[in-house]
Amino acid sequence: MKTLHGFSLPETLVVVALVATAGLALNGALASFYQKNAYIFESASAVDIAQRGLSESVTALREASYGADGSYPVESIATSSVTFYADVDGNGAVERVKLRLQSGTLYRVRTVAAGSPPSYSGQTPSTTTLATNVSNATSTPIFRYYDVDGSEITSTTSPQNVRSVSVRLDIDLNPRRAPTISTMSGAATLRNLRDQ
Repeated sequence: MKTLHGFSLPETLVVVALVATAGLALNGALASFYQKNAYIFESASAVDIAQRGLSESVTALREASYGADGSYPVESIATSSVTFYADVDGNGAVERVKLRLQSGTLYRVRTVAAGSPPSYSGQTPSTTTLATNVSNATSTPIFRYYDVDGSEITSTTSPQNVRSVSVRLDIDLNPRRAPTISTMSGAATLRNLRDQ
């Protein structure tokens, strides 16, 4: 009869040492990979969030309509903000919406009208973050406005002439580090003002 023997103590110690060494090497390689690529992952996440924020902004602008209180669809325009009226949540009520850049973050401030007759004043607005790490230079405005002929509107005193809006976001997670700025853009024709 043949006797079966297991590993001896020195053989077991050698196997444990080899497995531990392989595990430490793999752990070190994974940690190095994530450290070197963490910025790329963070940047991709920031761009993804900004793309969704851009899409929400363009969709809301496209639906601009007269306010519940009879206000004109576009209240005010600037290179880093726009205030208009639209049903952004699809519930049939027209809200006052302001898209504005503040300290590198694009916000949507929404105010619901209340009372009879409806009024937006005195109501508490809700604020949503649409994009972070926005780094548009002063020479690259976030919002650009166009009239019925497609000519750019450069005066902020003419919101009643706006028929379409283009939106551009430059996203830069860390200005001192590559990869470079990610640029995304979109445009909206104000459907309810197309024929005016």
